[in-house]
Amino acid sequence: MITKIVLFSGGIETLMYFSIQMGKEFEKLGIKTFFYDLRDEKNSFEQLEKFIEKDTTVCVSFNFNGCSGEEFLSEEGQINYFEKRGIPFINIVVDHPFYYHKFLPYLPADYVQCSIDKEHEDYIKRFFPEIKVGPFLPLAGTELDSGKMPGWDDRKTEVVFTANYNPPDNYEHLITRNGPEYEKFYRDILRDFIDHPSKELTSTIEKHIRDNFEEADEEGIKNTMPYMIMIDLYIRHYFRGKAVKTLVDAGIPVHVYGAGWETLEVNKKDLLYIHDMTDSRECLERIRQSKISLNVMPWFKRGAHDRVFNSMLNGAVCVTDKSEYLQNELFDFEDVVYYDLEKMEMLTDRVKALLNDRQLWENIQRQGYKKAVEKHTWAKRADEIYSYIIAEMEN
Repeated sequence: MITKIVLFSGGIETLMYFSIQMGKEFEKLGIKTFFYDLRDEKNSFEQLEKFIEKDTTVCVSFNFNGCSGEEFLSEEGQINYFEKRGIPFINIVVDHPFYYHKFLPYLPADYVQCSIDKEHEDYIKRFFPEIKVGPFLPLAGTELDSGKMPGWDDRKTEVVFTANYNPPDNYEHLITRNGPEYEKFYRDILRDFIDHPSKELTSTIEKHIRDNFEEADEEGIKNTMPYMIMIDLYIRHYFRGKAVKTLVDAGIPVHVYGAGWETLEVNKKDLLYIHDMTDSRECLERIRQSKISLNVMPWFKRGAHDRVFNSMLNGAVCVTDKSEYLQNELFDFEDVVYYDLEKMEMLTDRVKALLNDRQLWENIQRQGYKKAVEKHTWAKRADEIYSYIIAEMEN
């Protein structure tokens, strides 16, 4: 029977925050948790050795923490510690899998991968059929325990966006590095996404590869995909910048929390309020002080981003672009407000409509909070993982 779970801290701050929220729920379920600190591996490893027990312990990780060649968790760069000790390993991958091909040599034998977007899950099943696929786990949200939820009058910020911004120009050296032929290839892909932002990454990139390289086969496409990471980064930041600029230039003040926003060119600079990059809890506090929380999906076309549910759980109305998953879960002008990336005037109109109609805002805020509490917290995701462990790992 599984009575212990190993989680990870000390890596990317947001992923550690997710782990902490799930850890609280695991503890409520009567499971002992241990956090392996990636910043202090020597001491953590010594404590880990005392904590784990075969047949009673499982690891739950994000983005390959614990199976990416860490000094104390692999031997000769290959043999994973958890495999050696017979500990099952559940890994929740929060980006497109083409970011992580390089980690495959470190995966333990009893390994399960969970995706936060159905496109990502399809990618794993197609290109890495040897990897066991676990439950689909869209990113979830966290409600701050800060007393009574602030209402309309208490929220002095009209629009907030909690995300970093990396100007698309920063990727020019990658686009041009292999000469004119490849530059055209990359720019054609980028233009396709900019003109048709509803398209998914994998299928669109594959079409361009096949159109340009007749000899491309299944293995060649698989091996080419990791070279497309900059395409993902370019388009997600392109649309982040476009969304914020659209609102600011339309006369709507926007508060941004994250790095890089000083590089965004806007016509009404006095309406773009730039705040330093901060941690997850501070982002939630800022959302809790805002009427509207803007979201631009990081190209999850069949998944969700935590900004959506963080917004709903902390009482801001989330204004977001669409995904298939979100549209099945959340209804327009009931739980959230949707806009289209290819019709940015819709974004402006909908934000203004919310700011000019307190009753409409309050109705959506109330319904959105209710929906998120019922289905989209990290506690709910922890419950799903525990149910999977009971059903699949203890039999």
